[in-house]
Amino acid sequence: MATGGGSVVVPRNFRLLEELERGEKGIGDGTVSYGMDDSDDIFMRSWTGTIIGPHNSVHEGRIYQLKLFCDKDYPDKPPTVRFYSRINMTCVNQDNGMVEPRHFSLLANWKREYTMEKILTELKREMASSHNKKLPQPPEGSTFPSS
Repeated sequence: MATGGGSVVVPRNFRLLEELERGEKGIGDGTVSYGMDDSDDIFMRSWTGTIIGPHNSVHEGRIYQLKLFCDKDYPDKPPTVRFYSRINMTCVNQDNGMVEPRHFSLLANWKREYTMEKILTELKREMASSHNKKLPQPPEGSTFPSS
């Protein structure tokens, strides 16, 4: 425990259990959600996220699936984030669907208190940004190749 008014560092698994509980309860308006891929994964590494595209954009009404991978150093370092659903966004590698940290400031400037929920809500906000909301999109239902 920290002293002198510092904060307590929550262990990785406790943090992920909190995120799992929050993800299962549903978030905000229901347009972003996430949960574990495999309930038997005791290390809680592999997660699936869903974003329903924002209104007034080319993404409106589309459902995007993502994979988030929380390695052993999460939450000190960000998870890797990869779109399964094909999407055209400035921060997404068009060959493999990876969200590129150098083009997505939340990952580039990661802080321990950030969460998977924050990643998903920021990606949704990014979809609605002026440089992404009108980009031509691939056919609905198309996916990036499996890695």
